[in-house]
This record gives sequence, structure tokens and C-alpha cells, in this order.
Amino acid sequence: MIKVGIGYDIHRLAEGRKLYIGGVEIPYIKGLLGHSDGDVLLHAVCDALLGAMSYADIGEVFPDTDPAYLGISSVELLKRVRDLLESKGYVINNLDTVVIAEEPRLEHFKAKMIECIAGVLKIGISNVVVKAKTNEGVGSLGRKEAIAAWASVLIEQR
Repeated sequence: MIKVGIGYDIHRLAEGRKLYIGGVEIPYIKGLLGHSDGDVLLHAVCDALLGAMSYADIGEVFPDTDPAYLGISSVELLKRVRDLLESKGYVINNLDTVVIAEEPRLEHFKAKMIECIAGVLKIGISNVVVKAKTNEGVGSLGRKEAIAAWASVLIEQR
């Protein structure tokens, strides 16, 4: 059986936090606000995978009301989703993502993001795409108040 999942996440930028996107620490003057490390790309990937498996979204599976997830690395959250995926007999065919950020520019970090995501998910780097876009100055993303990400995934039960 082949299934598709779509994920989305957005977090506000805030001073005094490190910026993590796609499991990679990116030098910037602000980081993403969140109960975890706020990694919007990994959160979108988690949501896409959870949705493809017909599970609830990341906020229900890893609630921000649970102190166990306070400050947790989103890489760890993705590992837990991967373990669930494997326990249900699914494999990932491909993962397509996009990050929307006016700043910082992400083109020099995409390869590292792909390596991190592919490594955590135990799939080839040729099965993961990370695209970086701006919001052309429009809305909260365009005003550099937040960063967002979308992910779509195709999984197959073996």
C-alpha cells in the first residue's frame, strides 16, 4: 500500500535562541521559538510522516504540555517517528520539502540538511529534497518574524 503525507510548520523568530533547520545549527542572530528546539523543517517532516501513517499531528504525539519534550532536539522527535514508521512496516520512497525564510539564506546549508534528514530516516540522500524559498517580503515570513516549512512524503507498506 502506498500512502502520501503532507506536513507544515511555522515558528516565530526570537532572540536568545539557536537556529536549527533540518537538524543543522545555522548561524543567525535569532532562533525559532518553540517548546522543543523549534526546527520547523523537521517538525513538518514529522507531520508528513505521521499523516501518511494516519496518526495525529506532531503536537498531539509530542504535546508541548509534556515537560519531557521541553528543549528536546527535533532530531530526536524525528527518530521516534522513524521508529514508529519502521514498527508499522513502512519504508519511505521519497521526501520533498521547502523552507520559507527571508533570512538567513539557506542555500549553503541544504546539503547538510539533506544528509541529516536522510541519515535519521535511514534513506538515501537522493530520496530527500530540501528547497529554500523567500516569501518575497509578504506577511510575517516576509517581515522576518517567522520561518515556515512544508513537507510531502510518499511511503509504502512492505
